[in-house]
Formats: sequence, structure tokens, C-alpha cells
Amino acid sequence: MPESTGHRTGSRAMLVLATLSAGQFLMTLDSSVMNVSMAMVASDLGTTITGIQTAITLYTLVMATLMITGGKLGSIMGRRRAFGIGLVIYGAGSLTTALAPNLGVLLVGWSLLEGLGAALIMPAIVALVASNFAPEKRSGAYGLIAASGAVAVAAGPLIGGAVTTFASWRYVFAGEVVIVLLILPVLRRIEDAPPKRVRLDGVGSALSVIGLGLVVYGVLRSGEWGWLRSRPGGPEILGLSPVFWLVLGGMLVVYAFTRWEAYLLHRGREPLLDTRLLGNRQLSGGLTMFFAQFMVQAGVFFAVPLFLSVVLELSALQTGIRLLPLSVALLVTAVGIPRVWPHASPRRVVRIGLGAMTVGIAILAGGMDPGANAGIVAVPMLLMGLGLGALASQLGAVTVSAVPDSRSAEVGGLQNTATNLGASLGTALIGSVLIATLSASIVAGIQNDPRVPDAVQEQATTDLASGVPFLSDTQLSGALSDAGVDPAVAEAVVSANTDARLEALQAALSVAALLAVGALFFTGRIPRRPVGAGDRDADD
Repeated sequence: MPESTGHRTGSRAMLVLATLSAGQFLMTLDSSVMNVSMAMVASDLGTTITGIQTAITLYTLVMATLMITGGKLGSIMGRRRAFGIGLVIYGAGSLTTALAPNLGVLLVGWSLLEGLGAALIMPAIVALVASNFAPEKRSGAYGLIAASGAVAVAAGPLIGGAVTTFASWRYVFAGEVVIVLLILPVLRRIEDAPPKRVRLDGVGSALSVIGLGLVVYGVLRSGEWGWLRSRPGGPEILGLSPVFWLVLGGMLVVYAFTRWEAYLLHRGREPLLDTRLLGNRQLSGGLTMFFAQFMVQAGVFFAVPLFLSVVLELSALQTGIRLLPLSVALLVTAVGIPRVWPHASPRRVVRIGLGAMTVGIAILAGGMDPGANAGIVAVPMLLMGLGLGALASQLGAVTVSAVPDSRSAEVGGLQNTATNLGASLGTALIGSVLIATLSASIVAGIQNDPRVPDAVQEQATTDLASGVPFLSDTQLSGALSDAGVDPAVAEAVVSANTDARLEALQAALSVAALLAVGALFFTGRIPRRPVGAGDRDADD
């Protein structure tokens, strides 16, 4: 199909965009809702928080490992059909989750079926934008779709908190089934590209799933097991943490995957992924920015809700409300920049976005002191939203425009793999820094407080060496009271915990700010000229 065929204008274009945005919102909502509803879900299913965290981990694993394969399947069966089949699988998973009587059924419904559906849907969304919008219109389209996903992340605590508080978490997943049923009849209005008559590379698919799965699983377990040396009481292999071996083994398998794909290309056969795409300067630059954006975004979304819900002890609903400035700013910026500044340099917009994110994170980290209240997050969240919206307005169009439209499904798979890997690594890295700093700070606080007897100091140093849970003052005071701890000692421990929490959050946010600054060094591969403006410019 020629590139110009099927480009939409007016109300029909809006319908296509609304449909794809609804799909993106749906894909992203689950995790943020589950994060805020974990305690209630665990109670209803008769399991533990660890069990729900396992479900979240498996959901991330299924999505991250199957995105490249999902993108290729979209090329083979047609992107619209892949989107529809993915929606049916996802809807079946949502219904199963809504009715789940125990953890096992939840794992099948949410972690497996919804993860499989997402792996088909998300690459197809990227490709369908390319086949329905002219190059000069894609920045705005990708911006709105990316914004809908990020808004789902920010609005998830608000939606999950309200529904869980006033009804049941099950209604969120039942509502997803309704949204799926509303989207499916509209699919025929979306222009598709003809499918490619090729065979799926089974060996390459298996290698990519195993390699990415090992890396992502290792990263997700790093907070519990340690990155290099095992945490006290944790498992170890040849004296090192299993995380090291998982990541190392995964990277070796990914390398074997790239060599296999190169071999298929050399033999004139169809690979799962044309590895020559990774040599495309513009595409690799866009993928790097996606990876960096989601690392920073995931880290901030990990730390800020902890500050609001644990340090300030706000409810899930109040926490969601405090994140609204980010959602509003992100949506306005992602949609507004392509409209108000259509000929803006993508490289400049991305750099401004990273700068706004860095300033916002720095202000937030600097403002965390014992007298801080929820008001300190308003301006930082606004700046984060502006920064994320700026990146969202450019990156999707940058990556897809780097290759012919016929390769857009493959690019969609790569793009979503980069975002999932970035989110996994960002959460794990920021979480590791936070827990490590918290543990060191609270031990130091207890050791330096004369109210704590020497015997208790020694016991605390031993017991807390493997990591300290991130507890509110109310939770900790209750636990100490139940344990019959002397009131003076309990007061000292709570005081040490209060100071350590803020120090840990500052350290975690400081790392997020450094990651945002580090991403600036890789922006040289982002083109200066906007998509559809002709030949790309040279580097700065």
C-alpha cells in the first residue's frame, strides 16, 4: 500500500487516534492500579504481598520478552488483526482476573493472558499510526498515544484507590473488558497495511524470549537478592548473587540471538529482527531515549508515591490527586507541542524535556526535609509532566520515521522492548538505592542514639543488614509496641526511621536526576529536522 493511502483527516482520524489511545491507556493502567491495590488483592485471594509482587513480575516478564515476536506476528498476520486478536486475549485475561478466586487464576489471567495480549497490541499500535497518519501528522499522534499511556501510570493510583476504597479492585478489570468490547467494533475503521507472507523465525523468537527473560527477571530480583554479592540470607551461586548470573547469561543469549539473525540475513532468509535496523543512527537514538525516559519515569513513579503514601501517610486516593499535575502537564505538552510548534527540532525538544525533568527531580530531592508536606510535589510533578510530554511528542515519530513504513511493526516491537527494559531497570535500580540507603541510615541512626542500649544496637545492626522495609511511623510504632519494646527505645527507632526514609528518598531521586542528565549525552542521534521536513541534519 502506498504510504499516502489511508491517511485520515477530520473526525475519522480522531476516531482512529481515540481507539489507539484507548488501547495504550488500557495496556498501561493495570500495573499502576495493581501497585496501589496490592494489599486488598492479596487479602481477597488469600495470598501474600509477595504473591502479588510475583504476579506483577511475571506480567512484566511476559510483555518484555514477547514484544519483538509480537511485532513480527503483526507484520505476518496484519497489524489490525494482531491488534484485534491481542484485544480478545487481553479481554479474556481481564475477565479471568476480575473473577479470580485465588493467586493461580490471577497468574493465568493477568500475568499470562494480559501479558500475551499486550505483546500483540503495543507493537501494532505503533505500526497502525504509521499506516493511518501522514509523516507530518505523526508527532502529534504519537504524542497523544504516549501521553495516554503515561497518564494511565499517573492516574492509576487515583483510579485504583477510588475503586478499591469504594467498591472492589475487581471492577477495574471488569471495566477493562467493557473497554475492549467498545474498541473491537471500531477496528474496521482503521487502515491496515497488507500482511507479509513470511514464516516466523522460531529459533530467533525462542532466543529473544530466553535472553530478555533472563535479563529482566534478574533485574527485577536485584532488590531482593542483590546485584553482585548476595544479601545476607539470600541465595548465591559460586559466591555471587543469582542476579549477576541471570543478567550475564541473558546478555550472552541476546548476543547469540543477534548472531543468529545475522546468519539468517546472510542466507537470504527472513529473520525475526533485521539487526541492520540497530545500525540506523536515528532509530538507535530514539530507542536509547525511550529506554532512558522510562528508566527515569519508573524510578520517579516508584519514589514519589512512597513519599506521599508512606512518609506523609496519604491515602491512595490522595496520592493519586497529588500526581494529577503531572498527568495534566504531560497531556497538554504531548499534544500541544506538535500543534503550536510543528516545525520544532526534535533534538531541541527532547533536550528541553530532559532538562525540565532534571530540574523537577532536583527540586523534589532538595525539598525533602522533616517539615515537608504534600505541597512540595506540585511544582516538581508539573516539571516532570512537561518534560515527559516533550519527549512523548517526538520520540514515537522519530523511531518510526527512521525506517520505511513496512518495518513499523518491527520498530514497534523494539520500541516497547526498550520501554519495558527501561522501566524494569529503573524500578530495580532506584529501589536498590533506596533500600540500601535506608538500611545504612537507620542503622547509623540507631547506633548514634544514646537512648538505644548497646545490646539493641548490635542486634539491630545484624537484623537490618539484609535490608529495611519502607514503613510509615504509624506502622513502625505499632510493630514496636506489639513487640513490647521499651518506649524510649521505640521513640529512638522511629526517629531514626523518619530521618532515614527522607535520606533514602533523596538518594533515590538524586540517582534519577543523574540518569536524566546522562541521557542528554545520547541526544546527538535525535534528528534536528522534524519528521516529514526532508533530509535529516547532521549532528550538533
